Amino acid sequence: GYAPLPVHVGRPLPPLLAVGAHLKNAVAVATCTDVFISQHIGDLETTQAFEAFRRVCADLLRLYDLAPAAVACDAHPDYLSTRHAASMGLPLVHVQHHYAHVLSCMAENEIEAPLLGVSWDGTGYGLDQTVWGGEFLRITEVGFERAAHLRPFRLPGGERAITEPRRTAIGVLHEMWGAGWLGRDDLPPVRSFEPQERRLLAQALARRINAPVTSSAGRLFDAVAALLGLRLVTRFEGQAAMELEWAIADLKTDASYPFRIEPKESILVLDWQPLIEALLADLAGGAACSAMAARFHNTLAEAIVALAERIGEPRVALSGGCFQNRYLTERAVRRLTAAGFSPYWHQRVPPNDGGIALGQIMAASRAKE
Repeated sequence: GYAPLPVHVGRPLPPLLAVGAHLKNAVAVATCTDVFISQHIGDLETTQAFEAFRRVCADLLRLYDLAPAAVACDAHPDYLSTRHAASMGLPLVHVQHHYAHVLSCMAENEIEAPLLGVSWDGTGYGLDQTVWGGEFLRITEVGFERAAHLRPFRLPGGERAITEPRRTAIGVLHEMWGAGWLGRDDLPPVRSFEPQERRLLAQALARRINAPVTSSAGRLFDAVAALLGLRLVTRFEGQAAMELEWAIADLKTDASYPFRIEPKESILVLDWQPLIEALLADLAGGAACSAMAARFHNTLAEAIVALAERIGEPRVALSGGCFQNRYLTERAVRRLTAAGFSPYWHQRVPPNDGGIALGQIMAASRAKE
């Protein structure tokens, strides 16, 4: 995006400050009918980055001579941005992470509710206190409903799984087979662990020790990249998913894998197990990596269309870090359009957490109405 090019919205906004997320942080202020998003600040994990974040918050308020009526922040209580917002002595508006993603896309495209938001990323604090990240949210005039999500699985090692896709792959295999993955030396992520490490991982998963539940699409990308042997341990965020996209190269195919959609209470669950089983069969049969990577991406696009048809909203907004993936985004847009939907996506504001502050502004403005 461009800073400080404003995002114009179609209605007056109260004076607001939004402090963004913990990773890829950017903050924003609302004044009249404009939202100004700051420059990229980055991950708030170092003293220097956090000091820059605090300075930018103060600078924006001074630059626009703004006395905010409230501060919008992420619903995650441990984010440094959320803690800073709480220390400011102003009314707080806590905004669910994936709701903010979708509202950001809506604001950029100047569209209003109702619609379906597909919000896919690596990590976000869910309303049920699990790790969300593969969400289908029905956006209403006053809030949102969780209409569907990816089938959850566990992340052995917690945060370590974010930097070790091989652990995420083990979590996916455990969800499918229980301890049956222990003897699968033919699979790269299993083979990468020593036998004793495997037993410890299996015990932790069975006892649910340091193995949080996630519905994350980003982690599913990581798991598939590890199963294909593309990336077992990452050096930077998103590396495994990027390499999985690059593996497609210039291959052109419409082939996809099977998947299931199953109702669970009032929510639809996108079950990826048929996809993983078919991918493993391809892997055992010696299929080309490019073909398997393309089929995986195509399956996700088909699943988006299938769930959009089940949920029944004619407009669909695509947001979250997974939609930095050009292949996935373009494929989903084409397939949604062909199926009669009106898709919307990011073009000026980052789809990842760099756009969260804009969504927080829009959520807070809804709360103030």
